Amino acid sequence: MSKSSATFLESENGWSYRMRLRLRQLVAVEPGEMRALLWSFIYFFALLCSYYIIRPMRDEMGIAGGVDKLQWMFTGTFVVMLAAVPLFGWVAKRFPVRQFLPYIYYFFIANLILFFALFKSDITDAYVARAFFIWASVFNLFIVSVFWSFMTDIFNNDQAKRLFGVIAAGGTAGALTGPALTAALVNPLGPANMLLISVAFLAIAVWCIHRIIAWKKSTHINSNRDSQPDLAKPDAGQEQAIGGSIFDGIRLVFSSSYLTGICFLILLYTTLSTFLYFQQAQIIRDSFDDPAKRTALFAAMDFSVNFLTIICQLLLTSRIVRKWGLNWTLALIPLLLAVGFLLLGMMPMLSILIVVQVLRRAGNYAVMRPAREMLYVVLRKEEKYKAKNFIDTVVYRGGDAVSAWAYAGLKAVGLNLAGIALVAVPLTGIWALISFKLGKRQAQLAAQSDRED
Repeated sequence: MSKSSATFLESENGWSYRMRLRLRQLVAVEPGEMRALLWSFIYFFALLCSYYIIRPMRDEMGIAGGVDKLQWMFTGTFVVMLAAVPLFGWVAKRFPVRQFLPYIYYFFIANLILFFALFKSDITDAYVARAFFIWASVFNLFIVSVFWSFMTDIFNNDQAKRLFGVIAAGGTAGALTGPALTAALVNPLGPANMLLISVAFLAIAVWCIHRIIAWKKSTHINSNRDSQPDLAKPDAGQEQAIGGSIFDGIRLVFSSSYLTGICFLILLYTTLSTFLYFQQAQIIRDSFDDPAKRTALFAAMDFSVNFLTIICQLLLTSRIVRKWGLNWTLALIPLLLAVGFLLLGMMPMLSILIVVQVLRRAGNYAVMRPAREMLYVVLRKEEKYKAKNFIDTVVYRGGDAVSAWAYAGLKAVGLNLAGIALVAVPLTGIWALISFKLGKRQAQLAAQSDRED
């Protein structure tokens, strides 16, 4: 090798090393985790990109199915969620994770191809529109829930604290890319063909699953080879079915105070989010007569939320968790929201609403959601998949429905917008307390697991 070539390679290697060092300082990733982090990032990106490509179609199908029937479509979504939980339990009982995760995505791919065929055949019946609306609503919650179950199964507690914020940023990037693709391609390709693009991104997600499992298996074998060579074998957790009953998810939730606490956390989160959403609708409706101005404001808020979210996920989330601990990280957003509701109770103004809503949504996506998923890292595989799926689907959608009726009830007894905001303040305090205690309990379970290992 010539001297000039050696000098070039040396400079290239030095540049590569500096880039890797800078990346590690930015996201706190260890050298052996780089591949898994990248595949997990791409996995979540592809998953949410796939959903957000078809989300505008879901909203259009909601209109096509009849605006006066929307309440029935929401009810239908909840009923389908109830049916999906035991079905998921049956699949998890019979197949190992490395098999049933791709099966789930193959099932949704087949659904998308079926809807593609229906739309291409010019079947525009209202029942097809309603079916697609319900299916897309289930698809959204289900695939995200299963994704985070997989992440909590793949990464340990320390890795979750360092990497979940970055992985969540992949989903945010996908949520930004999906609508952009739809806006650019829906006119030249037509709405039905967007379903095939969504299928392609789901196929990328399946590929990522296989790569992550291969990484997990290789790290398991290498760690066993370094300590006890006779134990060098595939990760049993990925090779064996979870087993148990198809209704174990429900049983596990109500037999564990820890999981029940997570249920209350979700219920309070959905309740307060719904309250703020309804207040947003009322304040913005009263502030603008022009629908175009309202749409522009919503778009500006969405952009602000996504911008703040991805910056925080990449730069702040892991640092907040490591410096403050999971307990204070989980309590942070409800405590800030308490201040927001207090301000709205005293001054229910548009400017305050915008600031509170943008910070709440960005804080949830960037901090609360990754921290919430860390609660499951210390649990058994059966709880990570079955119980978590029940909480993320049935409990979540049930909280949406109950909180909507609760808000309507408060309005019916004569409370105005400011009064409802003040009612929400103590609820945020309860939410913060439950979140703090769950974070403390997670740390105890993690320490107990480390001692047992």
